[in-house]
Amino acid sequence: MRGIEEMLGLGRSVITGLIDAGFVSPARGARNEYRFTFQDVVLLRTAYHLRAAKIPARKMLSSLRQLKERLPQELPLSGLRIRAIGNDVAVRTADAGWEAQGGQLLMDFEVASSSQGSVAFLQRSPAAPAAQPTTAAEWLARGEMYEAQDPAAAEAAYRRSIALEPDFALAYVNLGALLCETGRSAEAVALYDAAIGHCAGSPLLHFNRAIALEDQHRETEALTSYERCLALAPDLADAHYNAARLHEMLGHAQAAVKHYSAYRRLQLG
Repeated sequence: MRGIEEMLGLGRSVITGLIDAGFVSPARGARNEYRFTFQDVVLLRTAYHLRAAKIPARKMLSSLRQLKERLPQELPLSGLRIRAIGNDVAVRTADAGWEAQGGQLLMDFEVASSSQGSVAFLQRSPAAPAAQPTTAAEWLARGEMYEAQDPAAAEAAYRRSIALEPDFALAYVNLGALLCETGRSAEAVALYDAAIGHCAGSPLLHFNRAIALEDQHRETEALTSYERCLALAPDLADAHYNAARLHEMLGHAQAAVKHYSAYRRLQLG
C-alpha cells in the first residue's frame, strides 16, 4: 500500500475507497500486505489522473463505483479509456462513450487528423447570473458546484453554509473533505472537532474525522473516531473495514477479525 501511495501520489483513503468499491482487488501477501497487479496499477493511475484533473475524491469514487457495475466482465483493459471532461468522469470503449456517474451517452467530438470537412462553432448566449444563495442548503449546493473548478470558492461557500446553520453536519463533512483533498488535514481535524460540538450525533463527522487523522498518521486516534462512528451507525460497512485495517496495523488481531467479519456480513446482506 505504501509503495502505491508513493508511486502514484494517491491518498490512502482514495486507494482503500477503490478497493472497497471493488474497482481493484489486490491479493494478500504472506504477511497480509496488499499485492497489486499491473492491471490494478493501471486503474489506480487512472484515478491519479482524475485527481490531477481536480475531480473531487468523493465524486471520483462514486463515478468509478458506478462504472464498475456497468462494465462487462470480458472488457479488455486496453479497450477502456477513462478521463475527466470538465467536472465529470467520462468513459470510452471502442464502440461508445458515456458519462460514468449517470450513464448518459456522450457524443464523440474528437476529430481525426485525416478527416475531411470543416467545423463551425455556434454562438453561445451568455448564461444568466446565478441567484445569490440565501440558505445554508443553497450555499452547500454552491460549494459542491464549485469544488472541482474553484476550491477556494467552494470552501467559502461551505463556510457561509456553516455560518448560517452551525449544526449542518453535511456542510462540515464536505468542507473537511475539501481541506483534506488540498493537503490541509490538520485544519480538517480542527474543523471536525468544532463540528462535533454542534452535531455529535452525525456518524459521518466521526468517520471523516478518522480519515483526516489517518492522513496525519495518527492511527490510534483515527481508530477511536471509527469506533465512535460505529457506535452511532453499526451498519456503516466502510467504517468496519477501515477500523479492521487499523486494528490489523496496530497488531490487534482479534478486533481486526471482528470488524472484517462485520464488513463482509454487511456487504453480503
